[in-house]
Amino acid sequence: MGKTSSVEECRQITSFLALRKTLFGDQFAADLDKPLAYWALPGDRRLPLAFLGRTLRDLLQSSFEELIATPGIGQKKITSLLKLLSRVAKNQTATLHLSGAQSLATQLPLASGLQPGEFNSNLVSESQWEQWRNIIANHALGEVQLGRLAPTLQALPTVIWRMPLSTYFGYSIAQLRHLKTHGEKRVAAILEVFYSLYELLGNSPQPPSHLALRIVPKFIVQLETWVTSRLEKADLISEESVRESLAIPLVKQIQIDCGQTIGRLAEGRLGLHGAPQSVRLQAKRMSVTRARVYQLLGECQQAITVRWPEGCLLLTCLQQHLSSLQPEPKGLKLLQAVVNLFFPDDDEMLRRKLEKNLDR
Repeated sequence: MGKTSSVEECRQITSFLALRKTLFGDQFAADLDKPLAYWALPGDRRLPLAFLGRTLRDLLQSSFEELIATPGIGQKKITSLLKLLSRVAKNQTATLHLSGAQSLATQLPLASGLQPGEFNSNLVSESQWEQWRNIIANHALGEVQLGRLAPTLQALPTVIWRMPLSTYFGYSIAQLRHLKTHGEKRVAAILEVFYSLYELLGNSPQPPSHLALRIVPKFIVQLETWVTSRLEKADLISEESVRESLAIPLVKQIQIDCGQTIGRLAEGRLGLHGAPQSVRLQAKRMSVTRARVYQLLGECQQAITVRWPEGCLLLTCLQQHLSSLQPEPKGLKLLQAVVNLFFPDDDEMLRRKLEKNLDR
């Protein structure tokens, strides 16, 4: 050997031979022509740079003596090489043996060091990113908008709220980071959306042929269940029911997506804890113009229409149905306020614009 033999080197040789035997198995055939860098993570230290551009096949066909004799490669770099090869083996094993019912949070520690319930974009490898993209594409979810599924819209600029997931199918993580206006914060938010969706889908390559998936934010399921039930029993709808089952959940979501300030404005406009507040009063209390208040309230509309695009039609149908009843249900007035705030019609939008202009 070109370097002094040691106990550590003997261990490395044994590990390398075992990994080579595993990775030459049939289940890894598709990975052999990918470069080693495919499994490297941004947070990895002491990466064997001389090996990153070489394919797994090339590296595994080399002898241990040839590898350690490579210029710039010592025992620490070999240890990093073995770590990456082990990552390949463990990641593939997770894919093969973990059922679709198990969450990605239990798989990621094998390959990236993530713990259940955590997300760190610096711990996502190119191989994991490719797997997420492929499974999401196979489930025909490419047209789902990015903002629809983000944990909070505050993490995403408004310009990409309506961006379909398929926009990013053709990019590697390295390419994402080089896209114009895509800084680390934006890339991290995009990766987290894909991670969350993949975690929900598990390892299922595609849904059964007779079924389809509809992925929506959790709060929407409760809202739509309530709207459906109220359409069936509209005469029993009360103001308390509208407040607890519709208005408050929507305001809570606004607080998540737009922050506490805008959440309080929405809460005040609906009068959830007192009399409804006028825009003039809210502007005075905040020491801003009415135009600024309308601008902030406009963010409520943008956020909710991204999160719940079906909401406008559903609530309008419920509102029209309630308006046709005699006597008028007690919850109708608050329902109308909710619709006007989150899903304003053309007349309401025109009124807001006129008030903005008058305020300038």
